Amino acid sequence: MKITRIETLVRGPLAIVRVGTDDGVVGIGQTAPYEAATSAHVLHTMVAPLFLGRDPWDVEALVDECLRVHYKFPSSFLHRALAGVDTALWDVLGIVTGRPVAKLLGGHARASVPMYASSMLRSITPEQEADRLAGFVAEQGFRAVKIRVGEAMGRDVDAAPGRTERIVPHVRAVLGDDVDISADANGGFSVGRAIRVGRLLEEYGYFHFEEPCPFPELEQTAQVAAALDVPVSGGEQDISLPQFHRMISGRAVDIVQPDVGYIGGISRARKVAVLAEAAGIPCTPHCANDSLLQVFSLHLAAAMPACTQYQEWSIETTPWTQGVYEPALRVVDGRVDAPTAPGWGVQLDPAFVREAELTTSAA
Repeated sequence: MKITRIETLVRGPLAIVRVGTDDGVVGIGQTAPYEAATSAHVLHTMVAPLFLGRDPWDVEALVDECLRVHYKFPSSFLHRALAGVDTALWDVLGIVTGRPVAKLLGGHARASVPMYASSMLRSITPEQEADRLAGFVAEQGFRAVKIRVGEAMGRDVDAAPGRTERIVPHVRAVLGDDVDISADANGGFSVGRAIRVGRLLEEYGYFHFEEPCPFPELEQTAQVAAALDVPVSGGEQDISLPQFHRMISGRAVDIVQPDVGYIGGISRARKVAVLAEAAGIPCTPHCANDSLLQVFSLHLAAAMPACTQYQEWSIETTPWTQGVYEPALRVVDGRVDAPTAPGWGVQLDPAFVREAELTTSAA
């Protein structure tokens, strides 16, 4: 079996990837969202030439080779593009074997995956946020949620004056003690401010504190993690396996959060999960929207022993992710069943294929 065709289907911020083989199998994948046209260009010029004519079963070796060949370009866009091809190849292997990708990654470590309802908004008042999260808890059975504090990369500037200090206690008061609540700062705080916010989270019994400091400043995050009892998480923005190794071995975080789309695909994200398992810390893959990345993250979380905690489930509805694939994943009683259909277990919506801009690289 050889790879004969690699296609991108770009619609708005989304680039879906199709990989075809000489025996007629077609797998689907996706680059990380946003700046999709740029990711697709990088895919066809830098990634596809190294995969065409090769054996899909060599996917991990090919991913490694691609990054070695392009060692002078260790960019986010290269990893985003690589993720599109990597995830499509895992779909090919699942289709060929008749097994879900989760089984190829090692098997079902759990029959279903618990999810937390993840808010992406800072433009919402504490009162509005608490009310809508309470609705998700009541309607879909979520037992955990996550709010946003501070401002993304905000240098101690809050999204609205005093919002962090108001939202932390208010959401706890509305949801009660039976719901686990986490808070995400998206790198918005200095060390001192992060520690003060972390102590507020401890006072109200929060579950974890995500990206308290700017992600490149690993030493700052380590200082915060050492000072607090509430677990500190991070890693979503990182693309380097050596950086993840430093993060985990240096105990800069208590929970590690690789993003399948950012890091370069399933082949590399699962290596981070193995590092976490060896270190005895949880792995909670970052997944900030309901695109195909939600499907990929589900398979990873179902398979990897380190994915023991709630996994991220965005509660936002984004127009550009609608009508992309079917069947849609569903949360029931706060959980999503481990996948059982071959490959990713989903198909592209024909309407999406018609609407998207097609570019092809062929052997």
